[in-house]
Parts: sequence; structure tokens; C-alpha cells
Amino acid sequence: MPLIVLPGLALVGIGLPTTAAPAVAADRAGGSAAPVVAGAPTPAQLDGAHRAAGSAATLRVLETFFARDGLPPGRKGRLGPAQEAAAAEAADPRLVGETVPVYSLNPEFVTAASAGRTPVATMEFAASKAVDADGDTASVWTARVSGQWQVVNIATGSDETDYAARADAGSVVFREPQLNAWYRVTDGRVVPLNEEARTSVGAGGTGLARYQRLVHQRYADKMPGSAYDEDGYAGGYGTGAGRARVAAPDAHADSGPADTVPVAAGVGAGALAAAGVAGGLWIRRRRLAGR
Repeated sequence: MPLIVLPGLALVGIGLPTTAAPAVAADRAGGSAAPVVAGAPTPAQLDGAHRAAGSAATLRVLETFFARDGLPPGRKGRLGPAQEAAAAEAADPRLVGETVPVYSLNPEFVTAASAGRTPVATMEFAASKAVDADGDTASVWTARVSGQWQVVNIATGSDETDYAARADAGSVVFREPQLNAWYRVTDGRVVPLNEEARTSVGAGGTGLARYQRLVHQRYADKMPGSAYDEDGYAGGYGTGAGRARVAAPDAHADSGPADTVPVAAGVGAGALAAAGVAGGLWIRRRRLAGR
């Protein structure tokens, strides 16, 4: 599943200010209401993200994106220039459905001594589903950059909106990007939504307290500033190990795998860490399995 960063945009300012909206609460085991996610956006903020994702400029980028099957500029596509231009004109991309917040595992939840009242996830970006005339889909990622919503990524497929749609009243969907695992939190339990998540917590899911112990064991010693991080192993926490890899540019010929694309120059390591991606020039985003 290719991931592309729009030229000239860096992954900075991802997420919302902590004062943007109250945390979303849900009943945990034992009946006490506690925040499950932090940084939940307001409807007005999601409207702003949707407008950015559906702007004329974004739709023009989507035309080329669909015509090139997600390959970025500079990579040889399956079509010649004239055919590609015709395919872009015929793509007729449009947004479908609502723009949704995408929540990811909260570093503070990872490092906490216990689950307590620390939110399990925090908002990372907003996602909008785009579709072209042939029914192909893409996920348009938007984030607050210098106080304004901007498109920062486009990825093939619609994982973000598809999984968000599996949340129901009183539940929240989030992802553990290090494993490419998606979960739903409901009634104090972390329920798996894909194969990676089932491998992580079992088919029946697990309680929040046990899940916190699991992620604490996995990542607490790999946070920014840790010895693991300072030694340069995959950039520490938030690098998307298991869903991303870094490789030298000369390792990718034009005939290489279509789900490997370059990230635009100027993306900082800290911003990439915020996006759950290892620092470097190349990102592979795996197609999810076992929905």
C-alpha cells in the first residue's frame, strides 16, 4: 500500500493541540469513566480537515496519484506520458464519506506504571477517503501545519476510514503502528480488528490493564532519549517497525515493488516519528490482512 508525501509539505504539527477538545471517555472495566483517547477533534476541526482534503489542488494531485497507481513523480509508471495525462483527466477523483480522526497508541500510556486514567491513544491526523472513476481508493491524510489544515500524505487504499467506521457508540478505534495493528476499545477491552492485532492480543482481545503491560514491555525502553533510541535502532518509539522499512535509494529500481515509494525531501525525523514512520527516504506501507 503506497504512501506518498505531497511535495513541499513536511509532516509537522500532526495532531491537535491538547486544548482543542476534551478527551473521549468510555467505560472501562469496573464501571469507571476514564479517557480512552486524547486530542479528540471538534466537528468544526474535522470540517476544516475535510475542506483541505477536498480542495481543488488536492483533487488535481489525486488525479495524477490515481493515474500513476500511487507511484510518486520520478518513478517510471506503467503508462507513457500521454496515456498518463489522459488517465489523470479521466480519474475524476472525489471524496466520499466523512473525514475521521485517526488515533494511535499514546506514548504516555506506554510509559505509565499502569493503565490508570492515561488515554490509550491520541489523535495523530485526520483521514478522508477518496475514490476515482474506476472505484480505486486512496486515503488523504490532513494535519494542522502552522495552525491550518493541510494535506500531508496520500496512501492507496482506505484503511484509516474503513477501520474508523468499525467504531460504534461508546467505542473508539486506534492503531498500534509499530505492529500495523488496529483495535477497538469497548467496555474496558482492547478488541483486535486485523490479523496483526489478533497476533498481538489474541482473537478475543484483552483488558486495558493487560494491554498496557504488553505495550510497556514492548516499547517503554525504546522511547526517544532511551539507549535504544540513542544507539540508532529504528529511531526508537514510533518508528513503525513491522510496517515500515528504510532502504537506500539504489535498492529500488523502476521495476521494484509498487508499494515502496520515496518520501518528499525535507521531512524531519521528529515529524516522521510522530507519524509512526522510520526516518529516511523510503517507506513501505503494508496492505492490511484479515479484516
